[in-house]
Amino acid sequence: MPRVVHRTARVALRVTPGQRRRCFGLLRSAGDVWACVLEVNAWRRRRRDGPLVGYQELCRELSGSGPGTFAELDTTAARSVLRRFSDAWFAAAKRRSAGDLSARFPRRRRGLVPVRWYHGTFTLDGRRVRIPTAKGAAPLWVRLAREVPYPVEQVRSVTLLCEGGRLFLDVTAEVPVAVYPPGQEPDPARVAGVDVGIIHPYAVAGPDGEGLLVSGRAIRAEHRMHLADTKARRRGVARRAPKPGEKGSRRWRQYRRRARLVEGRHRRRVRQAQHEAARSVVSWAVGQRVGVLHVGDPRGVLDLPAGRRHNLRLRQWQIHRLLQVLTDKATLAGITVHLVDERGTSSTCPACHQRVPKPRGRTLSCPHCAFSGHRDLVAAASIATRVPGGGSTTPAAVVLPEVVTHRRAGRHLPGAGRSRRDPRRPPRAARGSVGPRRPAPPIGGGESLAPKARIHNTHCKPGER
Repeated sequence: MPRVVHRTARVALRVTPGQRRRCFGLLRSAGDVWACVLEVNAWRRRRRDGPLVGYQELCRELSGSGPGTFAELDTTAARSVLRRFSDAWFAAAKRRSAGDLSARFPRRRRGLVPVRWYHGTFTLDGRRVRIPTAKGAAPLWVRLAREVPYPVEQVRSVTLLCEGGRLFLDVTAEVPVAVYPPGQEPDPARVAGVDVGIIHPYAVAGPDGEGLLVSGRAIRAEHRMHLADTKARRRGVARRAPKPGEKGSRRWRQYRRRARLVEGRHRRRVRQAQHEAARSVVSWAVGQRVGVLHVGDPRGVLDLPAGRRHNLRLRQWQIHRLLQVLTDKATLAGITVHLVDERGTSSTCPACHQRVPKPRGRTLSCPHCAFSGHRDLVAAASIATRVPGGGSTTPAAVVLPEVVTHRRAGRHLPGAGRSRRDPRRPPRAARGSVGPRRPAPPIGGGESLAPKARIHNTHCKPGER
C-alpha cells in the first residue's frame, strides 16, 4: 500500500448574500460553543472542581444541551469546536509541564470559530459543496471559486473559516507520496543543508558542489510597503475616528471593512510566495536526487529581545510557517527532513573554524585565512554536516557549492519585475520625471539635440514682445 500524507488547499467561496449570512451564522454559532465551554470551566473553577477539557467529556455535555441550541450548527461541526478546544488545552498543559510558563490555557472568547466536517457528512460535486446543517434547517449549497486540486475520493474533511472578511473552505485530502522510476528516486545517502533566512528564505547547499539561492526580496518589500500603506491610511482617518466607547459611522465601518480586506489580501500574497519558495527547493532537491534535508532551526532567536524594528522583522519572517511548508512538500516528494542546530553557521569560517564578525552584506570574509564566500551558502554547507539532535559543532568537512542556481519567490506580487529590487516602489529614473528623457549631447561637443526653448522676457514694457 503506498504511503499517504495529508495536504490542505484553501479555496475561496462565491456565495450569495443569503448564503453568506448563513455561513457567518455557522461561524458565530461555533463561537457560542467555544464561549459555553469557557463558561462551564469558569463555573467549575469557582467551585474548585477539575476542568472539563477531555473531548469525550465535552461531547457528553454537548449531547445534554439538546437539539437546536446553537441555531443551524449540526453536531459534527459542534464537536469539531470541542476537539479544537481540547487540543489547545492539552497542548498548553504539555508546554507548561515542560517548563514553559509562557503557555496559556484557552480562556479568551472568539466571535468566529472555524468549523470542520469529516468524510461522509458533506457532499462535493465539482465546484459545489453541500455544507451540513442542523436537523430541520434548509440544505446549504455553496460554490467554490475554483476546482478542488484533489480527486473527490481523496478528500477527507472540509473546514469553513473566515479570513479578512472573506469566506474560505480548507479542503484536506490524503495524497499518496510521489513514486519515481527506478534509478531516479531520492537517494538517502545524498544530504543537503538548508539555511532559513529573511533576504533568502531558503539557501541550499547540496552534494557535488551544487547550490540554490531563493530570493525573498519581493516578500520583504511587500511587508514594508504594506506597513507604509497601513500607516498612511491610519493617519488619513485619524481625525474622523470615533472616540473610545462611541459608536462608529457608516463611513468608519466601510473603512474598517476595507482595512480587513487589504490585510487578508496581504497575508494571502505572502503565503503564496512562501509556497513558491518551498516548491523551488523541493523541485531542485528532486532534480539532484537529494534524499535528506538538514534544515537549520533558527526559532531560538525569537526569544531574544532585539528592539522594536528588528522584533517586527522577526515576526514578519514567519519561521515556523517556512519550516512547515518545506516539510510538507518534501514529505510529499519522498524526501526526509531533519531539524538541526544552526548556531554559529553564519559566523564561523568553514576553512579555519574561527569566529568571523557579521558582514554588512551577503559576503562572508574571514580576516584570519582570507576565505570569502556567500554567507547563506556557507551556513547551508555547514548545516549539511551537522547531526540531527546534536550540538552546534561541525563534525565533517564542509563542501561549499561551486555551481549556484538562483530563483525568485513572489513574482505575483505587485510590481515584481525581472530586475526590480523593491516592488511597488517607482524606479529612480521615473521619480520626478515630467516626460521622456532627452538624449545626451555628443561627447566631442556640439549643439544640443533638444528643441530650442522660447524664453519669455518679463521685463518688457506693456505692448512689447
